[in-house]
Amino acid sequence: MTFYLSITILIFVLMIAMTIHVLSYSGFTKKQKSWFVATFVAIIFCTYAEFLVHNNYYNEKFRIYLYIITILQFSISPCLAMSFAGALGLKHQHKIAIVYLIVGFLTEAISAPFNFIFGFDGAHYFRGKGFIVYEIFYFLSLIYLIVALIIVGRRFRHRDFWTITAVLLCLIAGIIPMTLSSDIHVAYLSIALSACLCYVYYNDLVTQDMNTDLLNQQKKVSDMQVKIISGLANLIESRDTETGEHVIRTSEYVRILAEDCRAKGLYTDILTDHYIELLYTLAPMHDVGKIVVSDTVLKKPGKLTPEEYEEIKKHAAQGGKVVRQVLADITDEEYLAFASDIATYHHERWDGSGYPFGIKGEDIPLCARFMTIADSFDALVSKRCYKDPIPVDEALELMKSESGTHFDPKLLEVFLKYKEKYIEINEKIVEKD
Repeated sequence: MTFYLSITILIFVLMIAMTIHVLSYSGFTKKQKSWFVATFVAIIFCTYAEFLVHNNYYNEKFRIYLYIITILQFSISPCLAMSFAGALGLKHQHKIAIVYLIVGFLTEAISAPFNFIFGFDGAHYFRGKGFIVYEIFYFLSLIYLIVALIIVGRRFRHRDFWTITAVLLCLIAGIIPMTLSSDIHVAYLSIALSACLCYVYYNDLVTQDMNTDLLNQQKKVSDMQVKIISGLANLIESRDTETGEHVIRTSEYVRILAEDCRAKGLYTDILTDHYIELLYTLAPMHDVGKIVVSDTVLKKPGKLTPEEYEEIKKHAAQGGKVVRQVLADITDEEYLAFASDIATYHHERWDGSGYPFGIKGEDIPLCARFMTIADSFDALVSKRCYKDPIPVDEALELMKSESGTHFDPKLLEVFLKYKEKYIEINEKIVEKD
């Protein structure tokens, strides 16, 4: 009795815990919750019936009661496969379960008076000559559950093979001894564990699918952001013929510079892979504010007047506003702030003499300090409508002389140390164009 009592208490507690968890879980529909609860309740009932039959305290006056309990148990237990399938999301399981339940119940009820499948004598429960009928019902339900698990698994992009295997092994570990030996009755413990594993299986599938959907959505948003950035850069390029090539080169410059700085131990708490990816992706936004500058000023071949220079300077402050207006509804604040900082502060200078706000030193966002070096280098060595390019060595010497005034001295030191990389990038892109 102790063995069956222990199993019965264990299953009862386990099923109650699973019921509470299922009812509180938001990932299931009401129908699925109903199926899970029905499964757990059925397991409790069948386990209780198993305990009554095998507790070794058989009393003749309870024979009719035990017949009814056993008929219900033998009718309900094969239907657990349909309950599992319904809980896992397969449709129309209630119809199949009802038919299977009725067929099983009628078979058990008709054969009960003849002790064909099972019976009770004056001392105990015994199996009849036709017990194989019940075994067939169970075997068919096991096959049904295998098919159901495969069908459910194929509906998801991820299938947990080992969980499916564990479910089937637990079922087989209980059903085979129960059908082959009258002395071993652990089927409902294995079924209870299988119910839990089915739940875990489904929960894992849902979680994996939700994570995959989330990643796909994030990728779509990221692709959308990149296309918008590319579109804005191309829009500027149509007005400023140098800008298109310029944004390609500067994006490469800032990425390489950030990686080199991290390798040298600079700003390692900031320069994560995510940060560098943002820097590379959003660098093309630095000149987006030029959209507010007139073509007369933007394409003027000669030196700008003080008034025209003031107009061209507007692109920095306006760039941050344009970024927020364009990207506000398709991205998060981190993305917006990063892009806005690049567009707004890339003309600030280390000594505070830059524009639009005249901030200095480390008050200038790090991404803008990277952009300042990349933007300045490319502007010096590239041909513009208002100037001819200067030699790379001369440009580097000029930038070196402005370390600590125009540029962050730490970043510029790394830039100059690995200058060959930037020269190579410039030459490759120029040759390609």
